[in-house]
Amino acid sequence: MSFVTATVNFVALFAACSTPVPDTSKSATPSPTATPLILPQEKHFANIKQLTFEGENAEAYFSPDGKQLTFQRRIKAAPTGTPTCDQIFTMNVDGSNVRPLSSGKGRTTCSFFYPDGQSILYASTYLGGDACPPEPGQESGYVWPIYASFDIFRANADGSNLTRLTKTPGYDAEATIAKDGRIVFTSVRDGDMEIYSMNGDGTDVKRLTHLPGPDGGPFFSADGSKIVFRGRHPGPGKELDDYRTLLKKELWKPAGLDVFVMDRDGSHLQQVTKDLGGANWAPYFAPDGKQIIFASNMKSPRSGNFDLYLINVDGTGLEQITFSEAFDGFPMFSPDGSKIVFASNRLDKNGTDTNVFIADWIK
Repeated sequence: MSFVTATVNFVALFAACSTPVPDTSKSATPSPTATPLILPQEKHFANIKQLTFEGENAEAYFSPDGKQLTFQRRIKAAPTGTPTCDQIFTMNVDGSNVRPLSSGKGRTTCSFFYPDGQSILYASTYLGGDACPPEPGQESGYVWPIYASFDIFRANADGSNLTRLTKTPGYDAEATIAKDGRIVFTSVRDGDMEIYSMNGDGTDVKRLTHLPGPDGGPFFSADGSKIVFRGRHPGPGKELDDYRTLLKKELWKPAGLDVFVMDRDGSHLQQVTKDLGGANWAPYFAPDGKQIIFASNMKSPRSGNFDLYLINVDGTGLEQITFSEAFDGFPMFSPDGSKIVFASNRLDKNGTDTNVFIADWIK
């Protein structure tokens, strides 16, 4: 199973290069198109707007006041066309004032605003070297790199005052924050991909998951009482053995994922998606905490045609939200629930671009 097709190169969101990030304070002008941004079946969307127009842009997340977004971008740097490494940017929710936050060194991922809106959390490999770490080869098929050089950092909203929060050997990334400042993140510090929490300054680290297999991509509910994440827990056998072998090489082959929820202390773990097929991932709570939106290729498990779905926390009431023939993923509701932001390959003119879209959310 692959997350990618010719129209969405998901690996490119984590691609390697040593070229510094260019100044992108002026957004590219979109090409005119007759293709509608909202499809007739997408009844939950209104007033949709495309916010980025070049490169691979993903994991766009709202500031606490709903006025800004922090996101991950990889673009081609003129004049050579050499792809830049993934870096963190911020912009206003109307797509204006796009600014780089990270330094351009190493590879970055998974940024998120602190509750005060004055600081941003993200992961970076820059302490392992200024250049991007190399992309994995194809010897093991489609895999994600789980670089041991990833650590989690806090920075001011303008990128200054970078402070390292994790210092344990091994991959530390995918960090997000509750409204009370508690951080939840993914780490392999104990030899498996597990979910941990810590204080906003990196102290008081606690392991929350304990089942063999890859757990990650955690988010708190709006009230901070629950955590939603993607995971897979194979029993003893070849799948688990192969997973552990790849993980020792800092690699992971994402397949057959499901959505889980648990209390913020790791108790009351329950599987939300069951028997859907494909990969079900990138989950995020609705503001009321009663539903979860997530991405899935359940209708075509061997393709990169992911759509967004809504489901009740108890696993009932599955509803398809997007119907594009291209990738739709990384959804997040605004703090007041009035808007949704997501990444998509709809209207992709180059065959490799992923862009950020925002829309009014119609219940």
